[in-house]
Amino acid sequence: MSTLHAQSLAFFSELPNHDFASLEVVLAMLESLVLNLIVAQIYKKTHKGPGYSQDYVHTLIIIGTVTTALILVIAGNSAIAFGMFAAFSLIRFRRNLFQARDLAFIFYAMATGMIVGARHYEIAAIIVALLAVAVLCLARFDAFSSKQDTHTLRLRVTRDTDYQVEFETLFEQFLLSHEMEKIESVQAGTLLELTYTVVTKPKSSSSDFLKALQVCNGNNWISLTKQQ
Repeated sequence: MSTLHAQSLAFFSELPNHDFASLEVVLAMLESLVLNLIVAQIYKKTHKGPGYSQDYVHTLIIIGTVTTALILVIAGNSAIAFGMFAAFSLIRFRRNLFQARDLAFIFYAMATGMIVGARHYEIAAIIVALLAVAVLCLARFDAFSSKQDTHTLRLRVTRDTDYQVEFETLFEQFLLSHEMEKIESVQAGTLLELTYTVVTKPKSSSSDFLKALQVCNGNNWISLTKQQ
């Protein structure tokens, strides 16, 4: 690697200063693009759950590559750097992030672009590779996942239902824990809609739980949604 680097420097040193600068910018942008394509591919390969967006993946690539261009331009120029900082302060990310890891990948792409823009080309490649291996291992082995399923339970009962008593036995049978989140009046005040966060027991059956709930709530509407 060091021999190749030395040969590259020797080749560049033979070029006029203007050509050298232009060629370095082109090569830096190409390296940044390739590395951010890898970042985007890692994101796609390890993404789980809803909310996958091709637009977001394209944004990762663009952000990382444009960051390289900005770092190359503002290097040593405090006036441009101040202007860029002011411009970035006005920018807001216009997409709702479905998962916290989406924000982490934005930093991943931007950090890659910054390191390449700072002309640390080999370091950028090493960092992208190491982080890629780490992210793939976390996804492959499902590291730090909870072995207990958490759901959002929503059900409707008549206003005269003593739900704190009616459901207590069922909750003890099927759930490890439950917490009331919200109570709403629906259907012109004839029914109450209850919202719980519940943690089901490892071997409990969701279908059996729903059947038992429907018996208790008079076969009214029930929804059980697994949280990501």
